[in-house]
Amino acid sequence: MTDEFDHVFDPVATTGGRRRRVTAEGKSAYDIPELVCAVYETAPVPLRTKLLECLLRPVGPLALVAIAAGAFGHLLYRLRRDAMPISLDDLARITPGHVLELTRYVEQCSPHVLLRIGSLIAASDQVQFSVFQSTRRNVRWPG
Repeated sequence: MTDEFDHVFDPVATTGGRRRRVTAEGKSAYDIPELVCAVYETAPVPLRTKLLECLLRPVGPLALVAIAAGAFGHLLYRLRRDAMPISLDDLARITPGHVLELTRYVEQCSPHVLLRIGSLIAASDQVQFSVFQSTRRNVRWPG
C-alpha cells in the first residue's frame, strides 16, 4: 500500500525538528532567544523589567522553579493577581544566561509572546542601536 503523502516535503523532518541557523562566513547568526538575551544585557533597567515581566507572563509555577535551575523561583509571588512588580533586587539576581533559557522556553510554549517583546524593543531607540551593533560584530554583510 502506497502512502499518498510520500511526495510531500517535510522541513521539520529534514532538520531534526529544529530550525537551522543562518550563517555568514562560517559564523552563526543570532536566533530570537540570543537576540532577546543581547537586548536584556544592554538594556536600561526599566526595559529589562518590562522584558522580564513579558517573558514571565505565560510561565506557570512549576516551570518558574525549573527554568535555569530555579533562578526564577524567587519570583513565585508574581503569580498572584495583586503581586508587586519586579524589584531591582529581583532584577539583579537574573543574568542574561537565565534570560536566554527563559526565552527558549517561552519560544516553545508561547511564541506569540516574542511578538510583544519585538514591540518593546522597537519602542526603545537605544536598544535598537545596541542590538544592531552586537549583530553587526557577528555577521558579515555582503557588499
